[in-house]
Amino acid sequence: MSPVIQLTNVIKTYTMGDTTFNALDGVTVTIQKGDFAAIVGPSGSGKSTLMHIIGILDRPTSGKVVLDDHDVSTLTEKEAAIVRNKNLGFVFQSFNLLPRTSAVDNVALPLIYAGINKTERTKRAQEALVRVGLEGKFDNTPAQLSGGQQQRVAIARALINNPSLILADEPTGNLDSKSGREILDFFKELNRNGNTIVLVTHSPEVAREAKRVIEIKDGKIERDTHR
Repeated sequence: MSPVIQLTNVIKTYTMGDTTFNALDGVTVTIQKGDFAAIVGPSGSGKSTLMHIIGILDRPTSGKVVLDDHDVSTLTEKEAAIVRNKNLGFVFQSFNLLPRTSAVDNVALPLIYAGINKTERTKRAQEALVRVGLEGKFDNTPAQLSGGQQQRVAIARALINNPSLILADEPTGNLDSKSGREILDFFKELNRNGNTIVLVTHSPEVAREAKRVIEIKDGKIERDTHR
């Protein structure tokens, strides 16, 4: 296996008033191609900060982050946005879909930033929706879809640029147990088909579905277990 992303001695420091604290305190971790890793920890453990660093949504105070053999630790905001759109796919708890926009156009959004023409965008977005089992829902807006279907639209959007890594932040948090189970099964299927996935969750039950569990506490990796 080859590494998709490597963090080396990453520290992320925040200052609140007169208090300075490390949300991440010397984190070193490698996500390999084909991994399905769950990052778990209690509230305030640093798991969300770790996801933001992995997703190049934030920069470390110190340390190194290498994505696809490129150091992304010190990218400008504009450079980071380009890398995120090309190399990363995001799935969020709240779906983050445009409310008055069709499923096809929601999925196609990253392709606009990639400069793809409308005909090709529509074709690829429809193919992505078929892949997640929503072939009859191309023109539906989020309000016309169930929670589980909305999350499938979000997954299709995450897949649209064939990213190196899919980052999922509490992807079942807003779903009933049946829909949540379906989404987890779909992530496992994507992983079997070669997608690399990092899932952030507070739920031990959700984490057990992954092949690897990274436990974080007080900004440090406490345990890294391969199943």
